[in-house]
Amino acid sequence: MSDEQRDFQAEPQVDEIRRLEFHLGGFGSAIPILVFIVWAVVTSLTEVVTTNGLSTGAVIGLVVGMVLCKQDGHTYAKAVFEGFTRNIAAVAIVAWFFAGMFAQVLQVGGLVEGLIWIAAFVGAEGAIYTGLTFILAAAFASAVGTGYGTAVAFGTLMYPAGIAVGAHPLMLAGAILSGAAFGDKLAPISDTTIVSAATQDTDVPGVVKFRFKYVIVAGLVTVVLYFLFGGGAEVGAGGGFDPEAVIAEYSDPAGLILLIPFAAVLIIAFRGYHLLVSLTWGIVIGIVLNLLFGLAPFSDILHLDFQEGTVSGALVDGIAGYVEYAILILLIVALGHMIRLSGAMNDAVEWSKAKIQRAVWKAEVAIWALVSALNVVITINTAAEVAAAPFVRDIGRTYGLHPYRRALLLDGPTSSLGYVLPWSGGLLLLVTTINALTEDYDFVQPVVPTQLTPYVWFGFLLLALLLIVSITGWNRKFEGPEGPEGEPVDKPYKGMLAENE
Repeated sequence: MSDEQRDFQAEPQVDEIRRLEFHLGGFGSAIPILVFIVWAVVTSLTEVVTTNGLSTGAVIGLVVGMVLCKQDGHTYAKAVFEGFTRNIAAVAIVAWFFAGMFAQVLQVGGLVEGLIWIAAFVGAEGAIYTGLTFILAAAFASAVGTGYGTAVAFGTLMYPAGIAVGAHPLMLAGAILSGAAFGDKLAPISDTTIVSAATQDTDVPGVVKFRFKYVIVAGLVTVVLYFLFGGGAEVGAGGGFDPEAVIAEYSDPAGLILLIPFAAVLIIAFRGYHLLVSLTWGIVIGIVLNLLFGLAPFSDILHLDFQEGTVSGALVDGIAGYVEYAILILLIVALGHMIRLSGAMNDAVEWSKAKIQRAVWKAEVAIWALVSALNVVITINTAAEVAAAPFVRDIGRTYGLHPYRRALLLDGPTSSLGYVLPWSGGLLLLVTTINALTEDYDFVQPVVPTQLTPYVWFGFLLLALLLIVSITGWNRKFEGPEGPEGEPVDKPYKGMLAENE
């Protein structure tokens, strides 16, 4: 046995960190991620934002946390590493890589050019294209179960095609994010849907059925707005932009054959298979069609250059385009982990109970407010949902709210703000995707996160709707005498603390 092996085995094993103490208490634990948020906003407003630049802000936040932490540096570092290894980040990153490869395989075969051709042929230009993009993105996200994967695929394929046919660039990006949020809220296989059901001790089908009416109301208003106001190519591309010239240069119907793998992903996902399974089939079918129809040589899909010692192609680009973003996500999740370990959540629960007293509507507003606040500081929606879940379950059970209702209020702000805020994971992912397209399409202009926020209309509408629902009590349901597995009832049964005001 070597000296290094003996040293490794002799190193004391540190148990999982259960608690971190910060100067300034719970607020001190939030300062590191607030540092990152300020950094993200300032760099966005000054238009110097980059993915690596945002990661630098996150690292600075972690260093600030080390200074504020009352425990020794070893304990703090152990907590940071625990944050890096949380399953939430790993699942999301792997999904992005597969979605990125899928989108690149379709792009290299000319699906974007095919979409440009068909949009111009049927007259789906400007605002009509933007509205249709929202509908398609919502359907795709509802099928594959990932809003982030939808942002990658539609950002790569639908966004440049929409710019070419005169869609408003920022509204088109907002339509993609809105569709992603729609599917994230409604999809039975969405991670946020599953987490909201599991943490509230209930079933996914019942949760989806219960929230359907709310999602549809916000979605219908959203699609009308995009159909009315989604046109205006000159906003993103400048005065010299000529849609007709772009259509003439980039339009080609040959790539439309690649709608087959796109449809295959939808069908396989709707049949209940995991996202990675459906995307893998889409990648394989896309590669086969590219080769069979001569849309792209195999070297465009995967190329090993032995002289230069490099590997390139669509599959490599699909992963490489999101490596920097994956690092950023790991850092953000670690920042959020500090808040969880500080016990700030428990303090918030006790404070809220003292303020709510016996008013059910106050309990629901408190749930809405806390889940929203956590999504502001924990910018990966599933991570924020996991952090908020114990609070929602505790408060909801105290007032007899049915698990379906609790899951609605837990997942709603999460699905909204995860795509709205300039530093939110979904929005930053789309910005990364769009800015990478500027190298392939000279008519696509780079964007900064703060430009997109005002146009993610579904997110704002759903968030506002759930606040109104909480205050008014629309369709509020309680647990019956049979408990959470029984049918929801309109009033709390005898003996329950809640009083529906």
